[in-house]
This record gives sequence, structure tokens and C-alpha cells, in this order.
Amino acid sequence: MTTTLPDLATFTAEARAWLRTMASPAADARWGTGSDSVAVFENWTAAEERAHTDAVAEYEKAKFDAGWGALTWPTEFGGRNLPVAFELAFRGIEEEFDVPRRTEMFSVTQQLVAPTIAQWGTPDQQDRYVRAMLRTDLIACQLFSETEAGSDLAAVRTRAVARDGAWVLNGHKVWTSGARVADYGVAVCRSDPDAPKHQGLTVFLVPMNAAGVTVRPIRQMTGGSSFNEVYLEDVRLSDDHRLGPVGAGWSVALTVLAAERLDGAGLGLANADRAVELARHLDRSLTEVEADRVADLVTRGFVQRIAGMRVAQTMMSGADPGPEASMGKLLATDTMARTSEVVRLLLGSRLVADHGAWGRYAWTEHVLGAPGYRIAGGTDEIQHNIIAERVLGLPKEPRL
Repeated sequence: MTTTLPDLATFTAEARAWLRTMASPAADARWGTGSDSVAVFENWTAAEERAHTDAVAEYEKAKFDAGWGALTWPTEFGGRNLPVAFELAFRGIEEEFDVPRRTEMFSVTQQLVAPTIAQWGTPDQQDRYVRAMLRTDLIACQLFSETEAGSDLAAVRTRAVARDGAWVLNGHKVWTSGARVADYGVAVCRSDPDAPKHQGLTVFLVPMNAAGVTVRPIRQMTGGSSFNEVYLEDVRLSDDHRLGPVGAGWSVALTVLAAERLDGAGLGLANADRAVELARHLDRSLTEVEADRVADLVTRGFVQRIAGMRVAQTMMSGADPGPEASMGKLLATDTMARTSEVVRLLLGSRLVADHGAWGRYAWTEHVLGAPGYRIAGGTDEIQHNIIAERVLGLPKEPRL
């Protein structure tokens, strides 16, 4: 049976009409009004993080219920089974409106964890979690990184031991975004310490309110906390919390990581655009050097957008974008660094002292946070290795 696709022009017109019922056009916002936040990693209290998460979730639920929230997903998960082109078109239109902007938790939940459960989960897990995560009834976080593992995820030491018909987890995870508001954490654990490190891993869906789970915020140099460390101390889980086969945790984790790299195509572009607007609204003319740096930032933004289109095109063809996604991630971290350079050049001392002016001191949070993305989502070195192996054909480092 062939399903007739809607006309894309009609689709976009209907999407725009629905969004008008939800929010004002973003173009209505004037420079110097509203929030001037350009934080890379939000500088929130626990209460502020919860309030913002709830506001975004309310919008995401309304979007899902109206048929705009899971466009490419099968109908059994509440989707419309549309090609990626429709998803990209909706995202573009959504940018035209002042809707609640999703934090990292929502891309993790909807674009990383939900697809991984759909691929690796049992039918019961799929029924229980996938639709709920797409609608954001449940929020998920990643319990991947550890102090001694870093980018070598296969070196994790958190243990999962089968005991008395259940699993007992013990370990320590770090750099967990959104752990204070998440309902579940996807934890990579070592279940067989005697197996080769890539073969002795198992993944679990850990309820964040389970006995033995402790979340401790990590204070950032900007003063707030958006990251956390999570302690797992004798956390007892039934086997229906296991995601994927025992010992197949490396493959399950790679599914999450592949989606994470795809999600970074537009990373940093909003703040780059804001930096260009800052240049337009300075109370003085730009020097030749400043004008050159701003023009360079604009050009690099276009290059990053083109790279994002290549990733989307690869996805639309049904292929798995590997080096394209890695190149997009490298371009994104470079854009963020160049944005910081432009802002420092434009503002000078006004960047480092809070005089109360809109859109000035707020940039400190971008400047301090941007370097973190050279680590988050796969380090620059990891991306270079992927490109070296898949584009240049260099040999892979042998796995132990």
C-alpha cells in the first residue's frame, strides 16, 4: 500500500499557521529587548532548570499532539512517517517563531535515546518508553562519561553484576547534563570484567529516582550548574531495565553516539548570528580588522550550514553520515571559537565587567562555555580520527 505524501508547500503553510497559534514571530523581537542570554551551558539553579524544562515540555507535548512532533516516526509511535525533508522544513519554520528553545535534554531524549530504544528495546520497552519520550512525558539523560574513561567510552568501570535475579549497579558518572530533571538515565556499564573491553559492556535504563542514585551538581566557573556527577551505589534493577543483549553495550552506545553527532549540525550558529547583530548595533563604526573578522564569521556560518545540508542529504538518501557529521561537529566548534574571538574584539573591556548594558556582559557565558564543546559530543580528536579512517583511508587503531 502506497502512502501519498503531502505537498511540501501545503505542509509548510499548515505548519506556519499552527505555529502562529502557539507563539509570536521571532522577527517581532527587537534588539535590546527580551533575554540576552547566549550561554553555551546554562547557568541555572535547580529551580530555574526545572521551570524551563517544564515550559519546553509543555510546548513539545502540544506539538506532538497536533501532529508536528514526530514527523519522521512510524504511526505506531505517534508519528506521520514523513521523509526527513519535512522534518527539516518544519525546523526551519519553527525558527521563525518565539517558541521555547529546547535545551540539550530534549535532543538527548527525542533524537538520541528514543531512537536507540526503538532499535534495541524489547516490544514492551518500545511501548513503554518511545512514545513517552517523543512526547516528553519522560526525559532522559546519558550516563556515559566517567573520570577515568573520557573519550574512551569502552573503558568505563561502572559495574553491573547479576545477583538474585536482578542487576546491581555500582559506579560514578560525570558531566551528565540534565540529571536533576531527567526521569531515566542511559547507563553504559561493565558487566563482564574478564571480556575484551568492547565486548564486556551492557546498557541499562536507570530510573533517576531509584534507591542508590545520587545526583551532585558540578559548579561551573560561571557560577551555576548544568552538569552533574551521578553516583550509583547498589542500585538494584530488574532485567527489564536492560537495553539490548548482555555484552552488546558497545553497539547500543554507538547507536546513541551516532545520533549525537548528527544532532550537532546547527551547533553554535544562533550565537554566531547574535554576534553579527552585535556588530550591527554597536554605538560606533567597525574598524577594518573588526569588519574583516565579522565577515569571516558570516562566511564560516554559511559553510557550516552547507555542511549541515550535506548531512541532511546523506540522511535523506538512507545512508549513515559518518565523516559528514564529524566534519559538521568540527565546523561547529570552530564557529563557536570564532564567535568568541569576534565578541572579545568588539566589546573589549565591556565584556569582563557587568555595567548592566543589554547584550554585553552576557557574552562571558559564551566565551567561557564554548571551549567545552571541543570535548562534548565526541572530542575534536575523535572527529579527526573518523575523518582520517573513513575519508583518507588510514588504518584504524586496533581494539583490545
